Amino acid sequence: MDAAHRPKPRTAFKKARVVAPLHTAGPVAPTPDGSRLVTCVGEDALLTDIKAGVEICRFAGDTESITSLCITPSSSHLLIFTSSLSLRIYEIPSSFTPQAKPIKPVRVIARAHDAPVHVCKSDPTSTYLASGSADGVVKVWDILRGYVTHLFKGHGGVVSALAFNYPFDPSSVVREQKMQLITASVDTRIRIFDLSAAAARATGGSKPEAVLEGHVSVPRGLDVSSDGKWLVSGGRDSVVLIWDISSKAPSSSGQKSSKGKGKAAEFSPVLHKTIPVLERVEAVGLLHPDEDLAGAPSGPGKLRFFTGGEKGLVRIWDAREGTVLFSLGHEQEHTTEDQEEQRQIVDAIYVPSTSTIVSVHADQNILFHSLSTQTLSRQLIGFNDEIIDATFLSPTLPLQASAPSPLSDTHVALATNSSLIRVYSTSSLDARLISGHSEIVLCLDHGAQGRVLASGSKDRSARIWAPVRPRASEEEEGAVAQTVPEWRCVAVCEGHAESVGAIAMSRKAFSGDAPSASGSGGDNLRFMFTGSQDRTIKMWDLASVPLVAEDGEGAHIVKCKSLTTQKAHDKDINSLDVAPNDRLLVSGSQDRTAKVWEIEYVATSAGVRGELRLLGTCKGHKRGVWCVRFGKAERVLATGSGDKTVKLWSLEDFTCVKTFEGHTNSVLRVDFINAGMQMVSSASDGLVKVWNVRDETCAATMDNHEDKVWALAVSSDESMIVSGAADSVVTFWQDCTEEQEVQKETQRAQLVEKEQDFANYLALHDYRNAILLALNMAQPGRLHSLFSSLPSSADAHADGDGDASERTPSITGHAAVDEVLRTLPGSDLARLLRYVRDWNAKAKTSVVAQRVLHAIVKLRPAEDLARAFDEEATFNAFTASTDGAGDAEGMVAPPPEGRGATALKELIDALLPYTERHLTRMEKLLQDSYVVEHLLSEMDDGMFGELGDDDEDDVDAFAMDVDRSVAVSA
Repeated sequence: MDAAHRPKPRTAFKKARVVAPLHTAGPVAPTPDGSRLVTCVGEDALLTDIKAGVEICRFAGDTESITSLCITPSSSHLLIFTSSLSLRIYEIPSSFTPQAKPIKPVRVIARAHDAPVHVCKSDPTSTYLASGSADGVVKVWDILRGYVTHLFKGHGGVVSALAFNYPFDPSSVVREQKMQLITASVDTRIRIFDLSAAAARATGGSKPEAVLEGHVSVPRGLDVSSDGKWLVSGGRDSVVLIWDISSKAPSSSGQKSSKGKGKAAEFSPVLHKTIPVLERVEAVGLLHPDEDLAGAPSGPGKLRFFTGGEKGLVRIWDAREGTVLFSLGHEQEHTTEDQEEQRQIVDAIYVPSTSTIVSVHADQNILFHSLSTQTLSRQLIGFNDEIIDATFLSPTLPLQASAPSPLSDTHVALATNSSLIRVYSTSSLDARLISGHSEIVLCLDHGAQGRVLASGSKDRSARIWAPVRPRASEEEEGAVAQTVPEWRCVAVCEGHAESVGAIAMSRKAFSGDAPSASGSGGDNLRFMFTGSQDRTIKMWDLASVPLVAEDGEGAHIVKCKSLTTQKAHDKDINSLDVAPNDRLLVSGSQDRTAKVWEIEYVATSAGVRGELRLLGTCKGHKRGVWCVRFGKAERVLATGSGDKTVKLWSLEDFTCVKTFEGHTNSVLRVDFINAGMQMVSSASDGLVKVWNVRDETCAATMDNHEDKVWALAVSSDESMIVSGAADSVVTFWQDCTEEQEVQKETQRAQLVEKEQDFANYLALHDYRNAILLALNMAQPGRLHSLFSSLPSSADAHADGDGDASERTPSITGHAAVDEVLRTLPGSDLARLLRYVRDWNAKAKTSVVAQRVLHAIVKLRPAEDLARAFDEEATFNAFTASTDGAGDAEGMVAPPPEGRGATALKELIDALLPYTERHLTRMEKLLQDSYVVEHLLSEMDDGMFGELGDDDEDDVDAFAMDVDRSVAVSA
């Protein structure tokens, strides 16, 4: 390749996005505006920006698991109960800017209950919090003040659901002040408590107004209509009960609805309707009367509710008719009992502001269902387990497109320790699950430039997946690219005797004579290879496989035909790759070798024929070969092995031409970038490395994983690298080489300008700006030179060159510098004192340090010095929050140290020992000077004071000779 056209090496990659565990176990709560989500990961709670898919902050836990949490309707506070029985109250940040430090609680109540709290709820005014514990006690808390306002006992076991009733009549000017708390427990009873002060005094604060009996199993959900008239309850007895709680007279139907005798005439709820749901209900809630549902009328008289339970579906019901209006989600058939348990809904939350129902499933997935469109608008995957493989996809790429376009690499597919394939959007956390394999998926690859996906599994089969094309116009393609389409299986390859651990699709597609299976007249698939633990390679014919899946459950799945089967290796086959021209295949095995095969593929009108012929074997690795990749531009081959090395092989004679060493553990993945001039590799040491092929050096190392990096994929334009590891973290690495070079050049130009400004300030004797600029540039050397030159410049001015103000005596040697030190801002003063501390540690620079320290102590009060360190800490915190890791201009920020009096004490402790040493040294020098002065005086009196006349003539003659010799030499 010509040196002029050779691409520049890529040396810098930044973390563009990280997909980390979002929800491992525990409760989930969205904010009322639907923009953010609180989830639990381990013992911590996370706040996530739902749209951007970015973690905003973490809330510091107490090392115990979270049992219950809720967000106030005002989105101001987060309330968390943990297994330690403590209540922790946090203020939710209003900003969407990510915060590095965990949020500390504003209040902690160490022992809020005597048993774990499994349900909690905030009232509509965000003033009170109700919490129900496992010992049947319900407490009502004042959130801001942190004390208990009500205590209700007598529940027959674990409290299972809570709801506040605070009616609001829009036509009324004054809001009704009566607030009720409705509770449910495992004794199947629902209790209604009046929270008004008068009711608390009358009943002793613990007796319910009414006890509702109707369920035969534990109620799991409660909700009250906004007008306070209707109560809906759902439980594990597979029924939903509708209660009229506005009744003020005894029930005429004889329904037993209240235990109280005197209260029956005043408040007597009536069971209005019983609706069989035919599944265990885990969550139930009423929809807003004005909620716009497609195909369903709305209005004040309509009463509709939703349920979520064991079947994994969210159903919308008409309460008056007792019928299902529609369902949200898909009920899959032919699933195992374990898969059914994983798909169950454990909680569902209604978000009226966005017309969304959020369902939380047992498999840690969080689904957002749009009520207006009756579709799945977003899916967040809580936990991915170990990431085994990854590949980029372009499902929205037009079938005729061949060059990279903005629609390329819009999604990435992940194989995890599961039978489900995850497909993520590269720009958000939105994802979809692809089901079809019965056991763990081991390998992935894409074909037709990312339009289709291939997978190999432990179930001994390989499957090909195609996206279901959304019904959208051509003008909406850009919007479609932002969502994750549904994927369907279009072909299956069965025939291996063991797990399929390696897969590779043809890199080219053919068109023209062959009929297009997609029916669109575009390119078509050619062939695919699979490698298995049975040590064979199979070649599959994909000519009849479509590129677009049909919409519908009964879509036809192509049974692919095997063209050839080759006994390839002596041990498991770990990796396969097809050359860019589709003429060669390479296989890597646990038998420490990589073999190169010639592909013979002929497609005619009579049929398709395919064969493999061995060309050569690459031997040299000391451990199994985990990955093989063909070069994209050169006739070379790269292999990664368990012997911690990456080797480059020539395809001419199959010899090793280069070996790359640097990983400290097995190299698991390798690929080429930058026109084959560089390679990227990942290993069991948790690192991703970029190598320069020419000089065998490591150009960059990316570190964001704590376990084996099994998955590695490079985008089609090579600007993005995605890595996935066994720590369930997926990292998107963005190439920022050019950006970093521009930034360095800009910093260099700014530094040159500032250095010139500094020289100009010194020439103009503008010491204030010179000192401030030196402090800003973090250059203590220039600052030391400035202070050390002051006495000489002051002497020069004292000779008559300066004005009267410059001839006045000063501490530092110049009155203007004294004024600068007297008025220096707090953060700059703290930085200058740290420089003085460093200068004072060396005898060579201690003179200037003592002079500046003397001036500061004389000109500034002690309170200023302590305040200076407080201002410095505040300034550093503000700088870190605005531009991340330091100054935007590349200046070096001082290390984080103490604040206020603590920092001042540390500074004095560092200055005292060296100052005492300097003082001792000066005293010794002063004593020595007395001895020298005494010797000189003795010499003057004893030696030169008693000279005779002849001796004086000799001395004069000697002096004349010395002067003459000096003149001659000059």
